[in-house]
Amino acid sequence: MATFVLVPGAWLGAWSWEGTALALRERGHTALPMSLTGLAERASEGGPGTDLDTHIADITGFVERHDLHDVTLVGHSYAGAPVTGAAGRLGERLKRVVYVDSAPFTAGMSMLDLMPPEAADELRQQVDAVGDGWRLPMPSSEVLGLSSSLRGLDEAQRDLLRARATPQPFNTYTQRLTGPTEPGPDVDRVVVACDDFTALLDAGVPMLAFLNQPPWRRFDLPTGHWPMLSAPTELADVLDAAVS
Repeated sequence: MATFVLVPGAWLGAWSWEGTALALRERGHTALPMSLTGLAERASEGGPGTDLDTHIADITGFVERHDLHDVTLVGHSYAGAPVTGAAGRLGERLKRVVYVDSAPFTAGMSMLDLMPPEAADELRQQVDAVGDGWRLPMPSSEVLGLSSSLRGLDEAQRDLLRARATPQPFNTYTQRLTGPTEPGPDVDRVVVACDDFTALLDAGVPMLAFLNQPPWRRFDLPTGHWPMLSAPTELADVLDAAVS
């Protein structure tokens, strides 16, 4: 049986993994969702200095504090950035890294690099206008749906997402990834692709082509960008298959 550390994406916390974690435990695995600094129940711990390095330290500290070994580290969406940094630092504690609707970052890359300059500028303006200069509020469902698939989220789940979301410390988006980013050569590498990401991988987008080649293993999950909410049991099935 595997030991999963489940890292949520932007605006989310450990709460978002509850359904998937329960399903993994029912299959005999250890499933440990975590929240990052400044988010969910750790919102009060965040501040203007909370950045990508903070979240990398959160993940490595969580693994070390619980003295975990043979870890399957799972990151959703934004968490691909700190998970990449943590994977390069965990050494022999790490057995497998799984990117859920996400991909590993390269050294020198930031979240803002993934969007057009005008979109990045709009986020900066929002942070200055309504985020006290350091917090990025979660966009409306309508805005989210322009860039990420909401398929599978019913009205109640969308309301839950809105109600429990926490503004994202914006320096986690602006800071570039530094330090070791490559896990050990024997670490298993997995990508779980949902609707839009599946289409990108099938289209052979050059910057993502490596995810279709060994040592990467790919699993497709036909749902929207938040599978832990829209298809929690199905996501657990995929994660279980990835470690079997």
